[in-house]
Amino acid sequence: MGDAGLLAPVWAGTLVEAATDDRAFLEAMLAAEAALARVQDPAAGETVTAVARAADRFDVRSLASRARAGGNPVIPLVADLTAAVAEVAPEHAESVHRGATSQDIVDSALMLVAARSLDLVAADLERTADALGALAAAHRTTPMPGRTLTQHAVPTTFGLKAAGWRALVLDAHERVARVRASLPAQLGGAAGTLAAFGEAGPGYVAAYARELGLVEPVLPWHVLRTPVADLGSVLAFCAGALGKIAADVLVLSRTEIGELAEGTGGGSSAMPHKSNPVRATLIASAARQVPALAAVLLGSLAAEDERPAGAWHAEWLPLREALRLTGGAASAAAGLCAELVVRPDRMRANLDMTGGLMLTERVAAALAPRLGRAEARRAVAEAARRASEQGVPLAQEPGLTQDPGLAALFDPTQYLGSAPALVDRALSRACGPVGALVPTRPSPGASPGRCPQRDDCPQSQGDDAP
Repeated sequence: MGDAGLLAPVWAGTLVEAATDDRAFLEAMLAAEAALARVQDPAAGETVTAVARAADRFDVRSLASRARAGGNPVIPLVADLTAAVAEVAPEHAESVHRGATSQDIVDSALMLVAARSLDLVAADLERTADALGALAAAHRTTPMPGRTLTQHAVPTTFGLKAAGWRALVLDAHERVARVRASLPAQLGGAAGTLAAFGEAGPGYVAAYARELGLVEPVLPWHVLRTPVADLGSVLAFCAGALGKIAADVLVLSRTEIGELAEGTGGGSSAMPHKSNPVRATLIASAARQVPALAAVLLGSLAAEDERPAGAWHAEWLPLREALRLTGGAASAAAGLCAELVVRPDRMRANLDMTGGLMLTERVAAALAPRLGRAEARRAVAEAARRASEQGVPLAQEPGLTQDPGLAALFDPTQYLGSAPALVDRALSRACGPVGALVPTRPSPGASPGRCPQRDDCPQSQGDDAP
């Protein structure tokens, strides 16, 4: 059956699953082989490209099984592709994989798969930011308890919380855009010298990168794994940023808090009354897995020689799973934030839960000019202790009721500080462009095409765009 995602509901059935499955990777390897043939011999390249476009003729399971003999799937793929080209035009068969090494094809394919996946992640991050911007604007003055170290602290607004979530999402979007725009093709030959290409080697690298819609690298990066390390880092950041949103939603949707709820909660196999925060749960699961996968990718920076044994091979599955988990989390976050249910009445009720104790900072500041800062803090702390022990609101504590000027200070909705202004400031930040994109799944040899996300992307303006 293969991996159907039975144990990975965060990405099962999402667009990023299709962009990273075995067929997608096979098509990316075929695209890399076809591009390599075209830049060296246009006539043979057209034949190779035509054969490579018929990906269904290649048996993924057979390739996977035969990959064990040589340690990577390119070796059996080259054999099958060469045989298929020979059936069509025997004179063009020798142009398959000429001058390249297996790592050139795998690395280039990984970058193509990563590029398509990051396009999907970026689009979902943008949708998430839009939804959070609307929530922040709508609730810029909606008061709620601020919590520190799990306890009520001082009042804040839900708008400020949503604006903070949005800021993290925009940070993630910027990082995705930067990494997406830097993904390079790989072409170095057997040991990174381009020797098999003769003096034309650097020119072939440039043409090869253009054919694939990837960046031309300054050097072959067989053991210079910056692109993979960057991918690991940005995916871990994205998952963590979305995980922050999930963590807050999970806490605030608890039955005893009830300030938020998912618009479409999940059911329980045993308890019909439950509406579980499933999207937040799946996002949280991804946020806990991706950093560990990123650690594997960063660990592969320490790769020996001109091409390594093991370090490169160890990247493939962690990178794919990190792309899948982050893509799934981004998709879930877009839906979560668009449908999030906000309950201002529960927020207001929870503000009153501690009987005014959230306002001790405000009361102490009001008493400081008369008593001095240290004495004011001591007096309020003592009053708060007595109020808690006696179960009475802080405003009714005898030590404070003697001062009539304090009565107006016990309204939590009037102690929001600069929260509304901070929301306005945060919302002035826009979501930047992603940059040039390639299609979600191009045919081998296809040109990058129109940017599916933004009309102002240079990729949408034709081949002559900068």
